[in-house]
Amino acid sequence: MRLQAPTFFAIAAIGALPGCAGSPGFKMATSTASITVPTSAMGHAVSAPSPLRLPMTTVFKGQSRFDSLVAKAEKENWRSLPLGERTVRAARAMTGIPYKNYTLEVDNHIESPVVDFTGLDCWTYYENAVAFARMLQYKPAPYHPEDMLHMIEIERYRGGRCTGNYLSRMHHLEEVFYDNQRRGYATNITPSLPGAVRLRREIREMTAGWKSYRYLRNNPALLPEMGRIEARVSKLPVYHIPKAKVRAIEDKLRDGDICAITTNWKFGYTSHVGLIVKMKGRAYFTHATSDRSKGRRTIIDRPITDYLDGSSKHAGIVVCRPKDLPAPPTALRQIAKS
Repeated sequence: MRLQAPTFFAIAAIGALPGCAGSPGFKMATSTASITVPTSAMGHAVSAPSPLRLPMTTVFKGQSRFDSLVAKAEKENWRSLPLGERTVRAARAMTGIPYKNYTLEVDNHIESPVVDFTGLDCWTYYENAVAFARMLQYKPAPYHPEDMLHMIEIERYRGGRCTGNYLSRMHHLEEVFYDNQRRGYATNITPSLPGAVRLRREIREMTAGWKSYRYLRNNPALLPEMGRIEARVSKLPVYHIPKAKVRAIEDKLRDGDICAITTNWKFGYTSHVGLIVKMKGRAYFTHATSDRSKGRRTIIDRPITDYLDGSSKHAGIVVCRPKDLPAPPTALRQIAKS
């Protein structure tokens, strides 16, 4: 799939993160006055879930934690909250989970959406929180592992569809931001923030570190196409907020914003990712950390400005704001009948 950059699109890449391991649109009829559709439902149609290609025990782990999370969400009526608040509720409920990388590398050849609540890295922590929050609004209970896997597939795979091929997964966060924004599922707000600066890098994360990835080690024939993907990703416009200017824009960040940490490394854009939690008038950073001094687990850390100031390797941030997904056709029919 050829990527065409929008006029303004701020992006960040996460392929081999040092701190982590890491469809056609539709037109909704508006002439039926009896149907009120949220603005989030005016984007592209959500792809149907792909068929299960690997055993459920391989692609979904931590059923008891998932069930507990569902029970808590139902008891506290998270569904009634805005997406950002739902995301933060889910992220808070997942704090304390051990840090674990390469949880997506579950087979030598077959690619599949994966959820693992027994261990999270920085990418899967933010992703699971957003996916769980979206799931609550997308469909009514009961909720099953298949529902969570579908939400992950929508976020993680190009066009929201896993083909079973490793390259159908987006391995760079800037493409995730681009693809989700293209489909109307998120807005990368970085260019609109004061102090935004464009970055230019030559992305080589996956091709340079291919031996670190199980699928690429077992399928080296994928490398040429991965190189072409990284070449396209390198051409997308990338904006970030330099860390010296982040304190001034903290008040513009919201609960549940995806916050990627940019790096000075010339072959990548980011080194880490997490979520924003608003507390005490500040924008705090919640993330899965591999830092042993912080317990190698998911935590709510310091305000994002203080976190950035803690390391000379941190260059700034990129911020993407997720949206709820368009309602499935069955849900729209139920609304019309009510």
